[in-house]
Amino acid sequence: MKQTNRTRASWIAAGTVLLGLTAPLTTSATAAAHSTAHSLHWGACEGGGLDPRQQCASVKVPMDYADPGGPKVDVVISRIRSENPVARRGVLLLIPGGPGSSSLADPSGKGQKLPQDVRDAYDLIGFAPRGLAPSTSVSCGLDRADLATSKLRPWPAPDGSVTENMVTARRVADACARDGGALIQHIGTVDEARDIDRIRAALGEPRLSAWGVSYGTYVGAVYSQLFPHRTGRIVLDSNDDPDPTRVSRAWLAGYETGVEDVFPEFARWASAPGNPDRVTRTPAEVRPLFLRLAARLDRTPIPWPGANPGELNGNVLRQNMVDSLYAPSRFPALAQLMLAALHGTVPPAPAEPPEPVLQNVTAVSAATLCNDAAWPASAIEYQEGVAESRRRHPLTAGMPRNAMVCAAWPYPPRQAPVRITDHGPSGIVLVQNERDVATPLSGALKLREALGDRAVMVTVGSTGHNAYLANGNTCGDRTVSRFLATGQRPEHDTHCG
Repeated sequence: MKQTNRTRASWIAAGTVLLGLTAPLTTSATAAAHSTAHSLHWGACEGGGLDPRQQCASVKVPMDYADPGGPKVDVVISRIRSENPVARRGVLLLIPGGPGSSSLADPSGKGQKLPQDVRDAYDLIGFAPRGLAPSTSVSCGLDRADLATSKLRPWPAPDGSVTENMVTARRVADACARDGGALIQHIGTVDEARDIDRIRAALGEPRLSAWGVSYGTYVGAVYSQLFPHRTGRIVLDSNDDPDPTRVSRAWLAGYETGVEDVFPEFARWASAPGNPDRVTRTPAEVRPLFLRLAARLDRTPIPWPGANPGELNGNVLRQNMVDSLYAPSRFPALAQLMLAALHGTVPPAPAEPPEPVLQNVTAVSAATLCNDAAWPASAIEYQEGVAESRRRHPLTAGMPRNAMVCAAWPYPPRQAPVRITDHGPSGIVLVQNERDVATPLSGALKLREALGDRAVMVTVGSTGHNAYLANGNTCGDRTVSRFLATGQRPEHDTHCG
């Protein structure tokens, strides 16, 4: 899935103006929200390593918003209260990426990286989206081989054929229809946005501020489009292309550009003198070496005991390349794998989350990607796209235009994707690294264009996925933190070099 390895990573461990918001809630709506807040029962959160201040509660939401009186599902939320009640202005929801990721532990984790004035201004709120444990959960009961990232990402055969990908899509889709139950048909971005508004109401807040990352930027944009009068300050970090005709197909296609943007940075690092993981003498040699090595592994894989799959083949190397370009801190893993493969060996098999977790994450990811928009069912269409992609972008070998499980998904979309527009409140800041493998700058600029005057964009001259307080820089972090704490944002789009 688009975010399977992002989820695995989470497991493996200028001038400013004061913004004014429009369309306040009515007094009756505010009172209703506050009365709902008293129904929350806060208690200890599951799991270890959490800040002792973090509490969890459960919010009941309709499984099907077209039938609000029908079956309900639980969405588990977490909270760390404002560290200075006098300075508190509301809540900051941490919207996870994915689809298939959770922010339930984030108030204890990345939320504690926020500067003090931001932690004073907000209660930090996390949540496990519908379908994802410990919220009411789903699973497709897949065979272990179908949980391999190199299988879930639609890498074509070494000769470019998509035949096996179509077979895999049918097998996985059939399993999800068999084991996913009714809930798997009601997992999507609009459902998550509506759940978020139920969370806001349950917390008794007239408006909700949010920090959305990766896929969470699309969720945040959809929320602000559906509930403009309930939207506070919104930070969208590492931004998805919001193309309403393709949605997740556009995100997958973004890897073509993202890999081309980031690979030269890896090549410079991997050829630097003094680097213990140096693979070549010059940057220009790294790309052809990688392509030759992948082709060799296509022909002659190396057994890899304990890994899934149990061999290092060309597509497994390519998938590890994509994974390693998410952050410069991951570059050594790719270099070490290349060096080992050149000598006919492999490193120890990478650690994986428990299989039930992978089953759960995979089901939520598949449901979201496939329920949000219809995918083509024609193998011919995918084959043509893969052939063109392989010619133009040999590093990604056609994967970004290939058939995922959605090519055989049995459920048609229940509604059209939400079109992101320039109509709504203007309290949005986009922050975006120039070089991002998963959400490239080219796609982020399309979200910026769609939002128009509602947003400003802070482009950061850094490499890596997740910019704010992660792989960005001090200038970008300072600009976003000031906006969250004070409501001030740059008057115009700005660049943080």
